Amino acid sequence: MSDTMQSLDQLSGLKSANPEAPKYEKKVDKQGRAYATGKRKDAVARVWIKPGSGKVTVNTREVEVYFARPVLRMMIQQPLVAAARQSQYDVVCTVAGGGLSGQAGAVRHGISKALTNFEPDLRGVLKKGGFLTRDSRVVERKKYGKAKARRSFQFSKR
Repeated sequence: MSDTMQSLDQLSGLKSANPEAPKYEKKVDKQGRAYATGKRKDAVARVWIKPGSGKVTVNTREVEVYFARPVLRMMIQQPLVAAARQSQYDVVCTVAGGGLSGQAGAVRHGISKALTNFEPDLRGVLKKGGFLTRDSRVVERKKYGKAKARRSFQFSKR
């Protein structure tokens, strides 16, 4: 019972345990690849990155073929551009579910997470850019008594 505090002065005299920032480790498989799963809306992307020439393959197709719109290709390159690693890593990913926009967002999320697994020092840059945060917005469910999630049925006086 002698170790109980009797006054605020004793409390301030205690050493405050400053929690240090967690140390992130490099997570690489036997082939030298880093793996991560990215998600957005209903899309799920499994992403592997390894050192290479900057080639991006989505579902065994080139990124230019799979994501024909330049905006979607730009979205996928954002984490690599922010980390200044455009042509240093080969990206291989399989993506399923959702539409093309959601799939591009899932691949971007997966690339960001895989980059942090390969190079933990990049975590600060990618976190500041908002690439490590999973975009949790999903389609709202339909409610009973409504035509869609919020839209009412058409009103008719007669």
